[in-house]
Amino acid sequence: MAGEIKSHYEVVVVGAGVSGIYQIKRLADLGVDALVLDAAPDLGGTWYWNRYPGARFDSESYTYGYSFSKELLDEWHWKERFSSQPENLRYLNYVADKFDLRKYMRFNRKVEAAAFEEAGHLWRLRLDDGRELTCRFLILAVGLLSIPTPPRLEGMETFKGRSFHTFYWPHEPVELSGKKVGIIGTGATAIQVIGEIADKVDELTVFQRRPNWSAPLNNSPISDEEMADIRSRYDEIFAACRRTPGGFEHEPDRRGFHEATREERIALWDKLYDEPGFGIWLSNFREIFTDEAANAEFSAYIADRIRKRVKDPLTADKLIPRDHGFGVQRVPLETNYLEAYNRDNVHLVDISETPILRVTETGLRTSVRDYELDIIVYSTGFDAITGAFDAIDITGAGGVKLADEWREGPSTFLGMMAHGFPNLLMPTGPQSGSASTNFPRGIENGVGWCMGLLGHMRDRGYTRAEPTVEAQARWTAHVTKMYAIMLMRKAKSWFTGYNSNIPGHEHGKTRYLVYNGGTPKYVAAITEVADKGYEGIVFDAGARVAARSAAAAE
Repeated sequence: MAGEIKSHYEVVVVGAGVSGIYQIKRLADLGVDALVLDAAPDLGGTWYWNRYPGARFDSESYTYGYSFSKELLDEWHWKERFSSQPENLRYLNYVADKFDLRKYMRFNRKVEAAAFEEAGHLWRLRLDDGRELTCRFLILAVGLLSIPTPPRLEGMETFKGRSFHTFYWPHEPVELSGKKVGIIGTGATAIQVIGEIADKVDELTVFQRRPNWSAPLNNSPISDEEMADIRSRYDEIFAACRRTPGGFEHEPDRRGFHEATREERIALWDKLYDEPGFGIWLSNFREIFTDEAANAEFSAYIADRIRKRVKDPLTADKLIPRDHGFGVQRVPLETNYLEAYNRDNVHLVDISETPILRVTETGLRTSVRDYELDIIVYSTGFDAITGAFDAIDITGAGGVKLADEWREGPSTFLGMMAHGFPNLLMPTGPQSGSASTNFPRGIENGVGWCMGLLGHMRDRGYTRAEPTVEAQARWTAHVTKMYAIMLMRKAKSWFTGYNSNIPGHEHGKTRYLVYNGGTPKYVAAITEVADKGYEGIVFDAGARVAARSAAAAE
């Protein structure tokens, strides 16, 4: 019956977002006995939860969708160049229904714990309803930004108005008209929210600790004619995504920064700033990511564009970052964000100068005054990359805890496996090539590699796979080395594990969370491992007889 869960599956996938949907599609195609579990009431992951005003892709829509089905590509019409959350969720539901994937999914099922059992080479899962089940392989498709981090402020429970983290924006409409709204944060999410609601509220007060660079999204509708043209070029589009470092259509300028004249550099930047999407970041000179002088010149250019768009010089100055250069962390894309500060009803409060002391019954108190608010929006980020893994009590071979192993930062093999945790797969895990790229393109790469590994094991009767200590150490060292050449290493961002709302993560100690070598190098690396018979992984067939006996008994 609907919702029934057996006691054993060959594969359990945790997460029914973009990654989990594609993962179960591939498993179902091979007839693998598999189940998807998700704590949410329905599928969608990021696009189920994040319903805040302004939530939308920063990837071009047609590069974000799945590429595995020509029929799907021919059927779906993206309405906007950068699609909004409601449309994105409709798309994921369309995919799940088209390929009849819901029958493999169970919702409102949170996995609280997972423990590897040496006898039988199985994972035992405990769900929040007390149910237990086992599986041969555990695939964590838990998302990179799925554990929100509220601020640590005294008095949050005393506020009499409405308050919520953007991740938990209510599903029912929130009345903004006539309201005094306060938003804490000016990161990527807040930048979308502020630009969207500034003209809809009575008063908007933005509490900013550290400004972030941003660039115009330059969104537009996609006409029937343009969509037909896109469909005719999908092979070309996805080929471009495969060869670019970021997995987007945007390819870096191959000229050397210092080979171009100042006039040529400005001409390129003027062109890119007015074009859609990440071109201003990813179609730029490569040196802006690695060369201090090049990055400083480009950052000064963006600062000048901010000053031209924000009328008040003092406000403009507060919106220009001083602690990092443009592009050394993922760039928020915005619509009317800077112009919002030209409105009389929008106020910017620099809480690095006047800190928030507490939440009161009526609003927020800083070191200089009280702000009366009807709604408080916490746009304070996520426990990025590793947070969703830490949220499950994962115990590997010999009783080792994954959270303990990763306390100072993750160490993985290819970002998809971990020594001491056999048969645990993470298609988009820490140190994989997904977080720093166009995510669905990284998903298809990661899921494809995991499926190849499962096929390799199935063909040979293997029941256990685990990377060696040496292979994992080599990969982690490689990931660490890639940070050393990037200016990213100096930024306080989720790419480096910084989050002042998480105890232990607020001091800026670098955690090597993402692979910075780009899509082509990452794909080459994981392909080489597969081509060499999954070099660096130890396989065991010792439990296959026991597994067959257990299956027969069931």
